Amino acid sequence: MSPKLALLLCTTFVLYLLRLDRKKAPEVSYVLWIPTIWMLSVASKPLSNWFLTPGLTRESGSPVDRLFLTGLLGIGLYILARRKFNWSSAIKENIWLILLLAYMFVSIFWSNIPFISFKRWTRELIAVVMAFLLLTEPSPRKAFESLIRRSIYILIPFSLLLIRYFPEYGRHYDRWSGGQTWIGVTNQKNGLGRLCLISGFFLVWSLIKRWQGHDTSAVKYQNYAEIFLLILTLWLLKGPSNAYSATAIGALMVGLTVFGVLLWMKRRQINFYTPPFTAMVAVGIIFGILTVFAGGSTVGVLTSSFGRDATLTGRTEVWAELLPVALQRPILGHGVGGFWTSTAREVYDINEAHSGYLDVLLNIGFVGLFLFSMFLLSSCRKAQRELNDDFDWAILIICFLLMAVIHNITESSFNSLTAQMTAVLLFLAVSSQTSISSSQENP
Repeated sequence: MSPKLALLLCTTFVLYLLRLDRKKAPEVSYVLWIPTIWMLSVASKPLSNWFLTPGLTRESGSPVDRLFLTGLLGIGLYILARRKFNWSSAIKENIWLILLLAYMFVSIFWSNIPFISFKRWTRELIAVVMAFLLLTEPSPRKAFESLIRRSIYILIPFSLLLIRYFPEYGRHYDRWSGGQTWIGVTNQKNGLGRLCLISGFFLVWSLIKRWQGHDTSAVKYQNYAEIFLLILTLWLLKGPSNAYSATAIGALMVGLTVFGVLLWMKRRQINFYTPPFTAMVAVGIIFGILTVFAGGSTVGVLTSSFGRDATLTGRTEVWAELLPVALQRPILGHGVGGFWTSTAREVYDINEAHSGYLDVLLNIGFVGLFLFSMFLLSSCRKAQRELNDDFDWAILIICFLLMAVIHNITESSFNSLTAQMTAVLLFLAVSSQTSISSSQENP
């Protein structure tokens, strides 16, 4: 099959899937496309990568991406104003998120690159604005499901298309070993693994929810289409040969196990009197921090199970090099987005710490890590309160939280609200708000 024909067939299939989503959630307004487009952008390559904009550094950024994000921010703020968004209610319901965002802003003042830090903080603000747009929908939770479903419907098929027919975009070759990895619509192998982790769990959750009779499909073919997408997702997660994201696979296994246990408890009518989930998330965070300080020895025994060496594919060496730097400014950090400059990337020959916890320490210190942890724990408490009223929604949040704290032990997605995994957690937390945050008449 020619690449052009494959592109046409893939586009037709995606448009059909999006039509199914429209039938599935007719109450969702067209405004949801604004946060959906933003989510698609953070889950895939930046626009500048697609258009191969030359002569740019990470500090200067891309005019194309800057214009795109500024436009989304302006449209988002306009819609919130038009729909008379209740800012005080949103702030009250998400106080730890707002404190984290405010602290990130203050950290600009001790950054070595304050102007660049301000621009990077603006990206964090855009993420919060996009999340608040869901609250202006008649049903924020249905809006969230539709947003994630659309992202999966678009990103998974096009990832397969790029890998198979446009390898210059969908594949990557290691500069040292020359080994091939799949990246699909993302920037690197672990980005594709993160996309598959999120997509795979959501599809399983959605299909089981319908099988239990708690939801209905738009048409009878939607379940078959999503089963096909789930198979594609697992195949992409497997990757070529030994080039797969072991962290994503491990996190997905944990998420599905917890999901199965919770379903079993629900079926056996075991009451959740003292849910341990907040404690489990807290333990996961502490374990992730200790893993960095212990040089990876806390998880070393598990590496062989996933075909990885005792250094976690060189991560322990990275942590040994970066941890002393983080401890030079342990309390406040280097400022939001203030550590990973072009110089730092050249010195360390990487662009992340391969630990979400270490990346948070490098940027906003232990104060920022505390605020971020409280945001995660408050989200878990929201989910626990929903266990008896909306069980399906509660376990979706709980499982995503557990997968995220595990995933960030050896990968970085807590380093920014604009990272796909953290963006999903942000949208889940905000969508859990029960109070009315906008007028009932949406344009």
